[in-house]
Amino acid sequence: MAGRINDDDVKAVRDAVPIDAVVSEYLQLRNAGGGNLKGLCPFHDEKSPSFQVSPSKGLFHCFGCQEGGDTIAFVMKIDHLSFSETVERLAAKAGITLRYEEGGYNPGHQRGERTRLVEAHTIAAQYYADQLGSAEAEIGRKFLAERGFDQAAAEHFGVGYSPAGWDHLTRFLRGKGFTDRELILSGLSQDGRRGPIDRFRGRLMWPIKDVGGDVVGFGARKLREDDNGPKYLNTPETPIYKKSQVLYGIDLAKKDIAKVSRAVVVEGYTDVMACHLAGVTTAIATCGTAFGGEHIKILRRLLMDNGSARVIFTFDGDAAGQKAALRAFEDDQKFAAETYIAIAPDGMDPCELRLAKGDEAVADLVQPRTPLFEFALRQIVGRYDLEIPSGRAAALDEAAPVVARIKNIASQHEVAVQLAGMLGILDTQFVVRRVAQIARWQRDRGGRDQGPGPGQGPARGGARPQRGYADVQAPAAQAGPALHLRSPAHRTERELLKLALQRPELVSPAFDAYGVDEFTAPPYAAVRQCIQDAGGATGAPADYLDAVREAAPDDTVRALVTELAVETIFAKTIDEVYAGAQLVQVRLRAVDRRIRDVQGALARLGAHGDPARLAAVQNELWVLTQYGQSLRTHGAAAL
Repeated sequence: MAGRINDDDVKAVRDAVPIDAVVSEYLQLRNAGGGNLKGLCPFHDEKSPSFQVSPSKGLFHCFGCQEGGDTIAFVMKIDHLSFSETVERLAAKAGITLRYEEGGYNPGHQRGERTRLVEAHTIAAQYYADQLGSAEAEIGRKFLAERGFDQAAAEHFGVGYSPAGWDHLTRFLRGKGFTDRELILSGLSQDGRRGPIDRFRGRLMWPIKDVGGDVVGFGARKLREDDNGPKYLNTPETPIYKKSQVLYGIDLAKKDIAKVSRAVVVEGYTDVMACHLAGVTTAIATCGTAFGGEHIKILRRLLMDNGSARVIFTFDGDAAGQKAALRAFEDDQKFAAETYIAIAPDGMDPCELRLAKGDEAVADLVQPRTPLFEFALRQIVGRYDLEIPSGRAAALDEAAPVVARIKNIASQHEVAVQLAGMLGILDTQFVVRRVAQIARWQRDRGGRDQGPGPGQGPARGGARPQRGYADVQAPAAQAGPALHLRSPAHRTERELLKLALQRPELVSPAFDAYGVDEFTAPPYAAVRQCIQDAGGATGAPADYLDAVREAAPDDTVRALVTELAVETIFAKTIDEVYAGAQLVQVRLRAVDRRIRDVQGALARLGAHGDPARLAAVQNELWVLTQYGQSLRTHGAAAL
């Protein structure tokens, strides 16, 4: 039976790996104030960052899609790992040796599927790299040398060689304890007549890594004429390799992409190598597929879509390269970054350009050149005879819908003016009106009988609401009014709970005397109950937040605890004065509600009610009134 990981070791892993360091491997984070960081959420499409990370608390939360949790939860979600796989991966990063209970430690049984497949790829990458120095691999070394890559370059990018025999790697990995099923599942081996054989044989090998730096696949280049396979052969789709979701070189480029807000998209592995060696360290490439929506998501999280972000595509100047550029333009509007295309003189790719003209020529190539929309429009316009009216009209009919897809109205107008110039139409406003008319048709057709789709905002002219507990009804199990921040009571209760979770020392011990019923919003009352069940805010221990989250009755309440623990406290100065004001407001509203209840009871009793009951109610009303007045006069001192 597979053993469970020791609880103390899980805690040690959680404490040892900073959440901001882990999250930064997948997206760019910027200062959000209050010690928090923010970025574009990796779990849903969004235009502005609503994903926040609190390094001091070890938590993340997205105020758009409500995903949240600690470091382990983040890695589990983003890499689709089991709990044990995630802890094992983070433990390896932190250099922590895990202890297993209920049966001891057996790597072959205890590690999850993804962990095993990544480990097989990591071992295979080193095996291929070692083989590059063999006599058989001379043809591979020659291939690299002819393209300007020496041994140091090969080592930097992990380039290797797969021996030409049938099952060299398969036997090697079997010796490391991997089963035939794992080898087939990984894509490193394939079924042969007598069992598994190597998928890659006699080829130059490039390891393909994901954003987190794990080897998940390979790109293999044909070297010999008698190889009847394709020029480039990639790992097939596997549980850890989806070609539409990986970018070659992203592990090396991600930090510089985030730093300079620029990404260079090239077409091949050698182009990535050439760019990086020439100082263009933001270069990445797709792996045997067209650049598409999933690739854009990866880049957007790194670029943060700020106003200065740039994406430069370098496609070959041939027909295939132009077709690739037009495909890229189809997804152009998914970027907030500006997109450009760069084509080298004589149609050379970056690798050829570096060989012919040196590193400076490559660096110069990827300076922003032609805007991608302009290139796409010129490709369309170039197919028509603009010397005759019918040619200009036909070109406008095809090009105008392309311009109409530009969401930003100012940009759309500017590009429409440029289109008029390309077509030689002197009546610029005619083209502008035509584009605007098509844009309206497109909006009407797309919006009829349906609301905004996934990732879309509300209709233009309205502010996008921040989704979450602040704008949704309480769960069905918690009957009560809608929880909305426009309610002063809800807003104050939210602030008080944020203080109790983030700065418990400022509201203790008064907060622990507050009843659950003093929080009018059922979700907030549930969080108050969690704090109480976790031992209260007074003298909060180091694992206070963990204890509160563990006390949550379900994932919905747990998500709200995380949200409140991460959300910025809305005060310029967070001190005892501010905390006292929130304590007073929540208590005062509770007192006023009770006064109204008692006044109702008094009215129901009437003048002829039971004298003893009447006196008790009148006495309670007097006490409450005096307490309320004291709170208004003396503030927190009256608590």
